[in-house]
Amino acid sequence: MIKQDILRRFLFEELGIRGEWVSLSESWQAAKQHQSQPDVVQQQLGQALAAVVMLSATIKFNGSIILQAQGDGGIKTLVAQATHDRKIRGLARSRPEIQAGTLEALFGQGYLALTIEPDQGEPYQGVVPLEGNNLAAALENYFSQSEQLNTRLWLFATENQAVGLLLQELPKQDNNQEDWQRVEMLADTITAKELLELDCEQILYRLFNEEQVRLYEPEPVAFACTCSRQKINRTLKSLGRDELESILLERGSIEVVCDFCSSRHEFDKIDVESLLAETLSPSSETRH
Repeated sequence: MIKQDILRRFLFEELGIRGEWVSLSESWQAAKQHQSQPDVVQQQLGQALAAVVMLSATIKFNGSIILQAQGDGGIKTLVAQATHDRKIRGLARSRPEIQAGTLEALFGQGYLALTIEPDQGEPYQGVVPLEGNNLAAALENYFSQSEQLNTRLWLFATENQAVGLLLQELPKQDNNQEDWQRVEMLADTITAKELLELDCEQILYRLFNEEQVRLYEPEPVAFACTCSRQKINRTLKSLGRDELESILLERGSIEVVCDFCSSRHEFDKIDVESLLAETLSPSSETRH
């Protein structure tokens, strides 16, 4: 097993095809320690995190990309997020008892959404039905329908590691389908054991030693939550005075727990009054 937390990008220089490989170890452990879910659900979360890291490397932007799978079956919600600088977090919500199976068996009827949230500009979201044997197949379907790009993914997750491999045609190129089919066929010989045990150089040599492949420098990946007191303040303000005072009357204080990192933030009556005073202050209403 390769214990590392890195993304490697690579390019078939003469074929108009790019790829990514990712291995998550400590970042995967950090992300899942806040999610108390059955093993089969944790595996889906690990695959989603590996996928979203690779997808973040296919788009040139500052911000984050969010993968969300929602259904009416055993797994209710699966969310994975990666930022442009490879910071990840994720969560899953499911029933206590759930068996492994296809996406339909795990999620029931549902959808898969990819949302790009740039630091500057408006968010963009694409949505497709949640269909296929696994998350990799659903994402391939997404790119086929939404982006019209040939894309293949291989995703695996164990208790200790989450790994992934992605191949994708470069957009706006006069790509040769025979080249794509050859590279795809070679990649299809990869096994879960090899992806979990070999490093990127070994995998590329094992699969593509007769192709011209440029391998880029490693990019570190780490778990990091973007929750903050400031963001929670904004959420509480949006509830309004009546709702906040009702919660205080019932519970004595307002406690907010982050679903991604389990951090706790408590607000008493004085905290709430301070928040509401900020909302009503003249400076907060000034426009420049």
